[in-house]
Amino acid sequence: MAILIIEDEKKLVDILKRALKTERYSVDVAYDGEEGFAKALKGGYALIILDLMLPNKDGLEICMDLRAQGVQTPIIMLTAKGTVEDRVNGLNAQADDYLVKPFGMEELFARIRAILRRRKTMDHDVLKIEDLVMDRVKHEVTRAGQVIVLTPKEYKLLNLLLTHKGQVLNRKKLIASVWSPHFAETHNELNVHIRYLRRKIDEVGQKPLIHTVRGVGFVLKV
Repeated sequence: MAILIIEDEKKLVDILKRALKTERYSVDVAYDGEEGFAKALKGGYALIILDLMLPNKDGLEICMDLRAQGVQTPIIMLTAKGTVEDRVNGLNAQADDYLVKPFGMEELFARIRAILRRRKTMDHDVLKIEDLVMDRVKHEVTRAGQVIVLTPKEYKLLNLLLTHKGQVLNRKKLIASVWSPHFAETHNELNVHIRYLRRKIDEVGQKPLIHTVRGVGFVLKV
């Protein structure tokens, strides 16, 4: 399980690396904000430990920009700033937790474990990209906080696209999953339902999320 540390204090980084490796986490490091943002954007991390005060791009900006790009990797923000206002700012930037320096390693490990347990449950029940959220427990879809009413087939299509966000799904897979493996299109049903879904999903958001890959199929991405 890989953890990204974005922190410019090298002594602290060395301590964190050693401690995390003893807990069998693999660790990647970035010492400035721009490098850290680029690495976080690529994904592949179970969790990000993010310093607030960084050169080139600060932690709050990194956190907000990652969430705006649809990156939902859990983030623990580290900082020497411990006022209520500072904590509120960190949480409003959509960090998952906020830890004030100095801190004990056992507390950090406990918070990491709690976040990963919580995220594992949430990942199963809630799918999200950008400001589009599907709550599979409530059977509810929202974009920018606005509830979107979908037909059963539109819901199935969106669920499949969200489950495989960033991946191009070919027409055959989409049709087999939403209709049946033996369904034969007679009136271009897939394109019709994608068009309806786009009207409901993309027209209420600032960025289009459903994209056509000509000759292949469709992909949901920022």
